Amino acid sequence: MLIAVICIFLLAILLNVLGFFEVVAAGKESNELLSLKDYIPLYALAIGGFFLYLLPKKLSAIIFGILLISFLSFSAYLFLNVQFNWNIGLSPEIDLLFYTLRWVMLGFIVCYGFIKRTLTFWILAALFLGISIGHDFPFFGQSLQIFSQIFLKMIKVIIAPLLFATLVYGIAGHSDIKQVGRMGWKSLLYFEIVTTFALFIGLAAINISRAGVGIEQADAVSHDIPKVEPQTAKEVILHIFPDSIVKSMAGGDVLQIVIFSVFFGIALIMVPMAQRKPLINLTESLSETMFKFTNLVMYFAPIGVGAAMAYTVGHMGLGVLVNLFHLLITLYIALIVFMLIVLLPIALIIKLPIKKFIQAIAEPVSIAFATTSSEAALPRAMEAMVSIGVPRKIVAFVMPTGYSFNLDGTTLYLALASVFVAQAANIHLSFGHQLVIVFTLMLTSKGVAGVPRASLVILLGTAASFGLPTWPIFIILGIDELMDMARTSVNVIGNCLASVVIAKWEGEFDPNSVEAKEIEI
Repeated sequence: MLIAVICIFLLAILLNVLGFFEVVAAGKESNELLSLKDYIPLYALAIGGFFLYLLPKKLSAIIFGILLISFLSFSAYLFLNVQFNWNIGLSPEIDLLFYTLRWVMLGFIVCYGFIKRTLTFWILAALFLGISIGHDFPFFGQSLQIFSQIFLKMIKVIIAPLLFATLVYGIAGHSDIKQVGRMGWKSLLYFEIVTTFALFIGLAAINISRAGVGIEQADAVSHDIPKVEPQTAKEVILHIFPDSIVKSMAGGDVLQIVIFSVFFGIALIMVPMAQRKPLINLTESLSETMFKFTNLVMYFAPIGVGAAMAYTVGHMGLGVLVNLFHLLITLYIALIVFMLIVLLPIALIIKLPIKKFIQAIAEPVSIAFATTSSEAALPRAMEAMVSIGVPRKIVAFVMPTGYSFNLDGTTLYLALASVFVAQAANIHLSFGHQLVIVFTLMLTSKGVAGVPRASLVILLGTAASFGLPTWPIFIILGIDELMDMARTSVNVIGNCLASVVIAKWEGEFDPNSVEAKEIEI
């Protein structure tokens, strides 16, 4: 913990030094360099860190909660004051107090991260720190863009091998028709119908809310926006099929990679098992390796998120947060609508005991929400479904398969986020273009449930395939953690319901079975 305090103290010194560069860059006179406000981050961060270090662990958690509420209140005041030009008439001394308390709280948050030691907390801490740096030190915040660009480049390099491995293994590893029989095609049919509903609800939500419209793009990124030329139907169809898979992978053309992978997986099924097995093992190993690779990259996520928010706020101002919260609210409402008009009617149609089902999935959904990884909740979710009467053999087939083909929350988010990127860049996408995006996302969203924030990989690839700029993704990156919690929870709920649907369809759902009685949830 002492190391954490020292690190915060060094960070404070760095911020203070950068304050000098800030005022020089802003053209202030030399006698303005030593203003009290320029020194506040130095003292405030150090005070927050030492304060946490001296407190008992339980007491620090209580005080952390109190200060967090205060911090959010101060932040809300700052945001509303800047966004709507509220003139409440507060004295400069009160404004200075708010400013000081914000930085004290930031020091407390960052030091508390060394106690929690969770990636989720560090990302949220980086989000707050990035917003404050971007607002208080805009020139420095803009210079941090390089770190967010490094993070996105590290994600982009994952796209081709991850998609190829997961799709080929998902097709060839689970498509032995003699083995899966009726259960296989029923599961896949159900998965595709439900995820299609999710995609169209996502498209409808973002087109209604238009959360990306109105972002004032800065001149520095204007040259990054490509000119999207209208494509004929012939050009769209030809673009789907690769003429060189190496070229497609090097260029990050997701749709062409997907088409190649699907055909490769189907061809692999036709090969005798003796020759097929080594390639299946290879793609499985590659898939697992890329998931671990993604986990390693995500350790850099707090730096990438903090830098992205610092650059965004420093470059575009606090007004861009309006669009971010608009997007966040749009996603949550869309997911709730999806559960109410798609999942709930399905549960009622199959006469599922809803109260018992909710009690059973409460724990795995909580795990998914906290870890932002569907796979982390898989073992408990499987046991929960067995406990309410789904045969273990059906659970063992449907749920792992669903984690490749039935990512309801993720597919809805990807449809919504892709159009948000276009809206933010002021690029009009016709309904036909949006349908092509939906088709692409139906394929590319398969098999990414195992890793937190792996949907960023798919979003980047899809944006590149359709000529959309990547700079709006810097904005989304800041709140991706909050969105990931919701979409991952819906992924788990959807897969749990899918196992019940298939069990009912097969006529094997039995709440009074021996297996169900043996397991207590």
